[in-house]
Amino acid sequence: MANIVLGVGASHSTLMNTHWEQTTHKSEAERFRDALHAARDRIAAARPDAVILLGSNHFRGFWLDLIPPFTLGVGECHASGESGTPKGPQRVDIELARHLADSLIESGRFDPAFSARLQIDHGQSHAIQYLLAGLDVPIVPLVVNVFAPPLPTFQRCADLAVALREAVTAYPVDSRVVVIASGGLSHRLPWPDWRDPHGEDEDFMVRAWLDGRENWSDYDVRRRQIIRAAEAAISPEFDNRMLELFSLGKAAELAGYRTAELEAAAGNGAQELRTWLMMAAMLDYIPGERLAYEAIPEWLTGMGVTVLDPARQPAGR
Repeated sequence: MANIVLGVGASHSTLMNTHWEQTTHKSEAERFRDALHAARDRIAAARPDAVILLGSNHFRGFWLDLIPPFTLGVGECHASGESGTPKGPQRVDIELARHLADSLIESGRFDPAFSARLQIDHGQSHAIQYLLAGLDVPIVPLVVNVFAPPLPTFQRCADLAVALREAVTAYPVDSRVVVIASGGLSHRLPWPDWRDPHGEDEDFMVRAWLDGRENWSDYDVRRRQIIRAAEAAISPEFDNRMLELFSLGKAAELAGYRTAELEAAAGNGAQELRTWLMMAAMLDYIPGERLAYEAIPEWLTGMGVTVLDPARQPAGR
């Protein structure tokens, strides 16, 4: 039987790679980076046989010609390699991935998409770069749509995570599984609702999302310029409240958020917290440990790291 032995939630930003020297909040950036390293050490100490990697889509592996709410990688997995993140083939635990896909569908409750040749972007490869550095462990990638509305509800994400937890525990192989959630916290990307773009930049973005499957890099220079020109919209109060929920074992409260409500509170980038909610649900909402929180305007994002460790729970829980 497989066991989930650790959960990690961590923010990501490719600006860590491309604009580290230009970051003026250097102490905050270094503290966040140190927290990623500490989380990586906790993952290594957990001795995982596989990592279920929950991440978001940034229109480098998924395009508006086809946007499933949930997609499991069950075969080849390739990272797009944008902005200094890992590029090329990533090792997948294919047996576990296909077991999860079969179990979800046979349960009659979920019908996730699957891909035997999945392309991921920094929504997952950033975690590979920083949280799995030097660890020879295969992944099971699950991409959650958080940027192309309509989005799966937070409650639906939580319910899927419970089904995933049940599927993991039913896996007939003695395996230690770590769950990583990549994304969040509060931030607002200068990305339109694709259904109603306004202005030249938004029209460009939607066209890139429609036409970029074969040549996404052709659009990337202007994409980056638009992102770099954006003003930070970080909400430390919201972020600290979210991290407190995870610390208290109350992350299930996230399932009550509606998409519009969350965006109003913390920006469209906070929709990535779906992955954190799913990670917590897979760990049965145990109390977690906050490793870091830093508001870094140059990265446009409230950057947090938390760890949920079943081995460090109070006796009797």
